[in-house]
Amino acid sequence: MRRAGVLLVALLGGWLLTGVVVAGPASAHATLVSTDPAEGGRLPTAPAEVTLQFSEGVSLGAGYARVLAADGGRVDSGAAAVEGSTLRVPLRDGLADGGYLVTYRVVSADSHPISGAYSFVVGDGELVPTGTAGEDSTDPGVAAALPVFRWLGFAGLAVAVGVPALALLCWPGGWASDRLRRHATWGAVAVAVGAAASFLLQGPYAAGSWIGSVLDPSLLAATVRSGNGWALLARLVLAVALPLVLRPVWRSGVPPSRGRLVAAGVLAAGLVGSTAVVGHPVAGPWPGLAVAVTVLHVAAMVVWLGGLGALLAVLLQPTTAPADLAAVLPRFSRLAFAAVVVLVVTGTLQAVREVAEPVALVGTTYGWVLVAKLVLVAVILGAAGVSRVWVQQRLGVRRARPAGRRSLTAHAFAATADDRGSTSAAEEEAAELRVRRQSEGAVEQLPVLRRSVLVELGLAAVVLALSAVLVGTPPARAAIAQPVDVLLPLQGSAGPDGSVQVSVDPARPGANTLHVYLFDDSGQLTQPADIKVTLTEPDQEIGPLPVELLPAGPGHYVGDAMNVPGAGTWTLTVTVRMDEFTATTASTVFPVR
Repeated sequence: MRRAGVLLVALLGGWLLTGVVVAGPASAHATLVSTDPAEGGRLPTAPAEVTLQFSEGVSLGAGYARVLAADGGRVDSGAAAVEGSTLRVPLRDGLADGGYLVTYRVVSADSHPISGAYSFVVGDGELVPTGTAGEDSTDPGVAAALPVFRWLGFAGLAVAVGVPALALLCWPGGWASDRLRRHATWGAVAVAVGAAASFLLQGPYAAGSWIGSVLDPSLLAATVRSGNGWALLARLVLAVALPLVLRPVWRSGVPPSRGRLVAAGVLAAGLVGSTAVVGHPVAGPWPGLAVAVTVLHVAAMVVWLGGLGALLAVLLQPTTAPADLAAVLPRFSRLAFAAVVVLVVTGTLQAVREVAEPVALVGTTYGWVLVAKLVLVAVILGAAGVSRVWVQQRLGVRRARPAGRRSLTAHAFAATADDRGSTSAAEEEAAELRVRRQSEGAVEQLPVLRRSVLVELGLAAVVLALSAVLVGTPPARAAIAQPVDVLLPLQGSAGPDGSVQVSVDPARPGANTLHVYLFDDSGQLTQPADIKVTLTEPDQEIGPLPVELLPAGPGHYVGDAMNVPGAGTWTLTVTVRMDEFTATTASTVFPVR
């Protein structure tokens, strides 16, 4: 197990070095990329529709997309539609001049809801504050229940599939154990309950409604139409079918026939696959590779943790026959080592994909939860190493191999001598005696192994809980700062007077590139008499810091060396003077991590 720990350190070390050397902007994760009309834009006439472009594919599902007038009345036609990553909201004809508020709640490809609001102006109206849209968040009951049932499903999957895998690969006599049968059956029940509850909660989660709406027909219908809903239903059916297929095997106590083994294998693979084809793996970069890696990760987890639980509950008992210990534990030790290596490699690949940059480990919620998980995994590997050493020391004696036949040549004739005489028989008997005595001694030392395995399983349960939380947390690559690109109305003492487009790239601590474009009321680039840009971080009482601008064309200014001193929530303010008496300002707030 020490080799697995070294492999984990090497992989993470290589990733950290790569992130430091070649770190670049991480792709966003189902975030709003652009809108038409632009945020804060002023249009001479009302558009026919509002278009929102996201970084990845989304769906409406149980969500919504609305356009509201300043008085709160809806002005959309109610026929919003999604094509890939583009959301279109048709507007009613003949909209009057005024401010309009766009609000939306859509579902990302990984089943997580995304909500937000922005406003634009038609004619001489005033901009509607986005704060009037109200709070759109997940119900606390739904937010608390989903991770619990995900954890139940993960733990149940390990038992439902891991116990039969142990009997098949390491312990043929285990098929006759009633306790193993009960464990596998209750594991399948846990998977079914977790899948059913997650299916019911997905509707309120996507719609932002309260937990009491789990049986709302419209929400259930929306979940059925989603890929996540189909995966959960498939998991429910497979969890019911697996124990039914294996029931005759458990009752007879005889290993399954080839046909039944194939059927059970297909069902088990379906359970593992239905767990891997939802959530973060299906969204973001390299989805095909991510799903394949996740399948291997889940399968390795099932083999390792399911087998450990079965050993602790049945085999690691004082009444266990020494022969069973000697036959099963060395086999499972080798199988567990292989599973742990797969877990370490695939887990590292998942971390690289979802975190993207090492800095996001300490700058995002996902990163901190992942760090806690990695620390616990390191402790588990230590406990697993203790267990492996115990097995090697107590049960590492191998039965002596029979000596081979030797050829003796004398003169021109060859004679064959058999070394398997009385001496070899005595050696064989002595080896058998050593194995038996060592196995009997191992039974007396079982409390040490039980404690080690109990530590592994206890910490693994916490790791599964953290995994259930990570599944519902936007990945770190989505939470790290993204370039800023926003169109803002310029406000003066007499009201709005033109607009300014501001872009900041990459919106991180240190050097950034700032582009500023000035537009008049007709949307044409215009040249000011004077322009100033400042940066402020109110929470840290930093600023205002002046930004040096250089002209780059009519109405276009560039700040090539705009320095953002550190992380925080920064306010960028643009002050424009068109003549000696008229000054207008605009400001935007953006996070820096």
